[in-house]
Amino acid sequence: MKLSRSWLQDYVDLAGISDDDISRAITWVGFEVEQVIRTGAPSFNNVVVGHILTRDKHPNADKLSVCTVDVGPAHGGVRTIVCGAPNCDVGNRVPVALPGAVLPGDFVIKEAKVRGQPSSGMMCSAKELTLAEDAAGLLLLSGAPEIGAPINSVLPAGDVVFDIEITPNRPDALSHLGIARELAAWFKRELRYPAFNFTPAAISANPRPDLLTSVRVLADTDCPLYTATVVTGVKVGPSPDWMQQRLSAVGLRPINNVVDIGNYVMLEYGQPVHAFDAAKLANGEIIVRHATEGEKITTLDKKERTLSADMLVIADAQKPVVIAGIMGSADSGVSADTLDLVLEVAFFKRQSVRATGKRLGLGSDSSYRYERGVDVHSLDEAAHRFIDLILAHAGGAVAGPIHRVGSTIPWEREITVTPGYINEKLGFEIPAAEMRAALESLELVVTSEEPTEKRGPAWTFSIPSWRDDLDRPIDLVEEVVRLYGTEKIPTSVITAPGLVGNDDPIVLFNRKVADAFVGQGFNECVNYTLRPGPEIAAWTTPAHVESLALANPFVEDQSHLRPTLVSGLLESLKLNQSRGVTASRFFETGRVFLERNGQLSECVAAAFILAEDTGERSWRPREAADFYTAKRHAETIAALAGIELGRQPTALVDAPAHGWQTGHAATAGDIKHGWTATFGLVDLAHLKALGITGKVYAGFFAIVSEKVTADAERRSYKPFSLQPAALRDLAVVVPATTSASEVQKAIAKHARVAAGAAFALESVDIFDVYTGKGVPEGQQSLAYALTFRAPDRTLTDDEVNAAFTKVQADLTAAGYQIRK
Repeated sequence: MKLSRSWLQDYVDLAGISDDDISRAITWVGFEVEQVIRTGAPSFNNVVVGHILTRDKHPNADKLSVCTVDVGPAHGGVRTIVCGAPNCDVGNRVPVALPGAVLPGDFVIKEAKVRGQPSSGMMCSAKELTLAEDAAGLLLLSGAPEIGAPINSVLPAGDVVFDIEITPNRPDALSHLGIARELAAWFKRELRYPAFNFTPAAISANPRPDLLTSVRVLADTDCPLYTATVVTGVKVGPSPDWMQQRLSAVGLRPINNVVDIGNYVMLEYGQPVHAFDAAKLANGEIIVRHATEGEKITTLDKKERTLSADMLVIADAQKPVVIAGIMGSADSGVSADTLDLVLEVAFFKRQSVRATGKRLGLGSDSSYRYERGVDVHSLDEAAHRFIDLILAHAGGAVAGPIHRVGSTIPWEREITVTPGYINEKLGFEIPAAEMRAALESLELVVTSEEPTEKRGPAWTFSIPSWRDDLDRPIDLVEEVVRLYGTEKIPTSVITAPGLVGNDDPIVLFNRKVADAFVGQGFNECVNYTLRPGPEIAAWTTPAHVESLALANPFVEDQSHLRPTLVSGLLESLKLNQSRGVTASRFFETGRVFLERNGQLSECVAAAFILAEDTGERSWRPREAADFYTAKRHAETIAALAGIELGRQPTALVDAPAHGWQTGHAATAGDIKHGWTATFGLVDLAHLKALGITGKVYAGFFAIVSEKVTADAERRSYKPFSLQPAALRDLAVVVPATTSASEVQKAIAKHARVAAGAAFALESVDIFDVYTGKGVPEGQQSLAYALTFRAPDRTLTDDEVNAAFTKVQADLTAAGYQIRK
């Protein structure tokens, strides 16, 4: 936001304070000064007012003139100057740079000959004096200034503009009055509010129902207060020079007196205002309502915009004329023919303005302030200032009472604090009188003062409505120290015990997952925790979707907490594919929210996707991913959380699949017991609906926070045997619906019992699945390789066979059929 020093001077006396000191003060009170801009002409030497006496055509150049110019007896009287400007006419008074003058750009003026004619100086354009971009002609000085007078005494005084960044929690500072209040407190000077003559009691004109029949608010949740005032008989024209200069200094283009006054009040008070041409309001009605779905409006930027039913508009009896808090329509504004005005000053909820602006991709100075929050309790004062300036500079009279619909939001906030508390939090002493003076300089009023035993008086401060960010005693500590001056905080040696500790286990888990996947050629993604409802509906049950919904989302596409990371990764994949980027392996770590034991639980999660090659040119294509690739990566994640996924029972994903391809993905674990994992092929219909090309394999792992421990992956050294292994093959006939892992676990269990302490079962690996001749229908033959080994000797056939025979007998007893 840009602030004019001359404008600030209206509210706080800055005489004797340098621009650098003001810039430092703005910084110390908590706002970043991005740049300081000096407008107007710089200080010139040897540049004076000249009066053109004669003008003759240059004998050697068609476009040049030879002029005699009187620059005053103190500067050599009449001089001959060659000039190429078209407006160097006799009688004009213009700036003249004399020999020795240095103009911007280090341009030194010298005595010279121009095409054979002597020239003793240069008549200047506005551009050459850095007053404008136009160099089409000389700068003509109005008002017949004294000949020979220094040019700086004639030109309008320049201004100093501070371009500052306002933090989101300080919407009160989005105005000249707001920053003036801060500077008055810092420099310990009086704050002056604008003086104006208008009050509602002064209204004497008769009502004009033909101009404004009624004001209705049909959406009072988004517009708690709306005021409209009719002013008749105005004359639209240029605004005063001083107002134009101030608006130009802060980057706004002057348009006419009515529009300029509206902008002026907004920049003065931080309260956006709007003026309607009363003749353009159909049936003289103002209706504050939500748009109808698909309704259209052409805004001031000449773009047609389609509105949705949750967008707030100001409408007349036929159509919307303003997108509330953002921008008016192109056909309802004030023009040179306007005679009667309806002045709007209203309070719109920030959430409504922010959501509408984001969806339309539309912003303005008004929406910038509404989105951060305006003070509804200052609305009436801003409205009266608006009316007062209109009457002063556009004429006219107020017709009838001010239309007022709604009411201000009740405000009463008090904070009690003691000097002892403030000094305790600061760690050094500030006199109590300075504390109180600092807070009172910000217009915090002491409503009561009670003595305490050891901590000084307990002050209860009434917090003004524009300081909604002040909510707790610690907030007042911050106010005291920033006005006291953080540069005055005494230096001291800080002593504290050195604490040695590891990072949080969740941080370590996320870091290990990232290291593992980056090492496998994956790209890391970071997506928002909040996702749109339709997206997550594809990944969980309707009841769970409802439980994940935010009560009051800021924007529609961030309305739900996410139950999975996979949906965000697919969005990243879609973006890359649409841009022709060949990256196809992505992973993410973050938080998800799952239902656990009837309650929503925040879980630590990691996920990955592997997309099918869709045309990347390579001399040696990568082997295509499949279900087992996804399972292996899921096992890697689980292992980093201390879970051996390979030893856990798995089940095929069945309908409803919730984002996974039925029969081509599997699940393990249950979040009810602390963790869950899903891996396999993403639903092909879902991918097609998203516009993603090719198959995508994915994996998702989630674990409740308390089960993530720092030593989850801690392993101890185990020596390996140098003795030869003994191998045995075993085939088991089981129902076709029985999973191989279930049989594998049963074999391993009985084999370990059979081996006992004499030797060890090293592994049980499936190597064949057979259905067909010799195997009953509905059955399958699963063949496993068993590896036995002893750490200190070679196993004999007799002892291995004995153990193997026992394994078969135990499996038969357990109901398994051994295939011979």
